[in-house]
Formats: sequence, structure tokens, C-alpha cells
Amino acid sequence: MSGIVIVGAGQAGFQLCASLRQAGFTGALTIVGEEPALPYSRPPLSKAYLAGEAARDALALRPVAFYAEHDVTALTSERVTSIDRAERLVRLQSGGIIAYDHLVLATGARNRPLLVPGANLPGVLQLRTIADADALMAEMGRARSVAIVGAGFIGLEFAAVCAAMGISVTVLEGAGRVLSRSVSAPMAAAIEVAHVSAGVIFVYDAVVSAVTGAARADGVATSDGRRFPADLVLVGIGVLPNGELATDAGLAVSSGIDVDAFLATSDPSISAIGDCVNVPSPFADGARVRIESVQNAVDGARCLAARLTGKPAPYAAVPWFWSDQGPLKLQIAGLGTPHNLAVVRGEPASGAFSTFCYRGGRLVGVESLNRAADHMIARRLLQSGASLAPEQAADPAFNLKALALNAGR
Repeated sequence: MSGIVIVGAGQAGFQLCASLRQAGFTGALTIVGEEPALPYSRPPLSKAYLAGEAARDALALRPVAFYAEHDVTALTSERVTSIDRAERLVRLQSGGIIAYDHLVLATGARNRPLLVPGANLPGVLQLRTIADADALMAEMGRARSVAIVGAGFIGLEFAAVCAAMGISVTVLEGAGRVLSRSVSAPMAAAIEVAHVSAGVIFVYDAVVSAVTGAARADGVATSDGRRFPADLVLVGIGVLPNGELATDAGLAVSSGIDVDAFLATSDPSISAIGDCVNVPSPFADGARVRIESVQNAVDGARCLAARLTGKPAPYAAVPWFWSDQGPLKLQIAGLGTPHNLAVVRGEPASGAFSTFCYRGGRLVGVESLNRAADHMIARRLLQSGASLAPEQAADPAFNLKALALNAGR
């Protein structure tokens, strides 16, 4: 193999470059990214970067010198427009053509748009890239009130930053609670209480019908006739996988680019990793899932690098996630949604507890709030498949650490 081309310069694409070189791959290696910046870390954008606690340069995944030192051709501000599978080449928007022996799609995802009147007014923003974060920071400097559409991770992280700055925050959520698709009801309730104590206002079962304003946004209207004034509107209603390039090339795509357990697409010369893929997971009973996390990007890239350098193994890393929301550090291990039993360990009122989620009597996910030790134990338990009964999880005297240490032995 003499040449690997990676489409997408996010966490997954970068990690694949690094892992391939670490694994001894010496062939040509090219990574193509649409943004002007070299690969950078996105999680701080909604937290430390917006709060002014992380400098722009500190976001870079590696210094500029890394790419020359590791013989990686990094193309920025460039977009792949099509794939010619027969000739094994990609065409660029600039007119260039790059041949490949193996192609990797790490195209990520994009923000889901808010499809209502006024959604394109100045003052209505989303957050995905460093350019988005810079635009938000500029708006936050003049905003006295913010409306956030969506009580997901991005919305809550942004709410925490705004509240800490003294900006009035109203969160409009279409479901009946925060993080309705991501965490259990006990965890959601505790997170809501913490945000409310910081001054955040939540409006549930809210169907946004329009963003109001003339020259720029001045509020958000809901279908029941209410209006919520705001100087700035952040839309955080989820993402859509970037699978169009794969679809146009005739690859199998469903709710993401379909890959097998080894991250190969329906074309053996093309693989896919990161937020854009739909992969069968042992942590979803073998069903296909699309996982949006840094962990999935990093572990998937390492798995693929091993296969491309002669050490194939199915992708079986435990999914895990985190979200920093002001003083709250939420860590999630496994895929706990859906579940039919949620067992609380610790005292939610203390601000530090965990929820153990069970599906069909089997532990499938653990959510930990300000309890990092529980999170690390949970990852080990889930990876090993160790048995933990609900009554054991709920018993504060039960030694979880000992069970985890013995797991898999």
C-alpha cells in the first residue's frame, strides 16, 4: 500500500494520521480538511474557549511541525467534491485530483438547522467550529439575554458559560426535560436543579415557531403564542452525519455511512470513522449506532490504523462521553439509552452521584456526576462484561472497585 487519503481533518482524521505513523505505516499520507485551521480540539469550544480560559493556539491537536516531521500532507480550506471508485481517486473543489490506494472518510457531522422563519437573522448562531465560537464570543460581548434552542450537551454547556458571565439565559426544549435522549431521568433532574440554581430558566415542551426581529434577532416565538426576548439565539438541536460524499459514490449509507465491525464500507478500498459512521456495536446488542464523541473518533481511528497495518480486530471499545457544565462534570460510560431501570448510587442532593442503567437485567450504561472514580470503574466493568446486580450498584457498602479490579481475570 503506497497511499492513504483521509477526507476530514477533525479528531478522527487526525488520530488516524498519528496512529498510522505510530504503527509503522511509511506510505504517502494525505489529510484533507475544509477549515482553514489544521486539526484542533472541538470540546473546549463550548466551554473553556468561550469562557476565555483556553487560548486559540492551545486547541491545536499538534503543532504545525508535526505534519512535516511525520511526512503528512495536510490540505486546509479544501473540499473533496467526488470519489471515483473505479480509478481510486478523489476530486477537489480547487480542481485537483488525488489518487489513493485506500480512502478513509472521516467527514464528521454538521449542525441540524432550525427550519423556522427568522432562523437566518443576524444574532442566530450555532456552534460547531472555531469560527462559530469566535462569532459567538463577539455576540456574547453585547448580549444581556440569550435564548438557547435545545437542552442537549451544547446548549447546557453554553448556558453554564453565559450564566457565569451574568447573562440572562432561557433554554427552550421540545421534550419534557434536559438531555432527554442522553441520560436517565434522575441524572437529568439533578442537572436541571444545578442550572436553575445558577439562574437558567427552562421551558419544556416548547415548539419553536419563529425567531423574531427585523434587522436582527430579538427573541424566539413558540407555537403556543409565547415570545421569549433575547439579544442572542443559539441553536443546538443535534447534528446530521456528513454522508453525502459516500452516497454520491454509491456506498451504503443509512443514518450515517454504513461500516462493518472492522470499519470498512461496502467498498473494500474505502473505510470510514468518527461521527459520520453507522457501526454495529456490541454495546447496543449488535445493532448499528452512530456515536458522536471524541472517544469514538480516537478509538475508531486506532482500530482502523491497526487493520491497515496488518493487525485487524473488530471495533469493540466501550463508548464514553463527558460534558463540563460550570461546576458539573458529567461522565457517561456505555450506551445506557434506552433502559428500563435506573439505579442511583450516592446522593443526588450532594451534587455527586452515579446512575446505573439496566436493560433487560443487564448493565448497559453508567452516568456519573462529579464522581470520576465511578466512571473509571464503569468503563472497566462494561468492557469486561462483568455482572453487577442492581441491588449491588445501589448499595454504598458494595465494593465496586474490587469487582472492577477482578473483572476479566
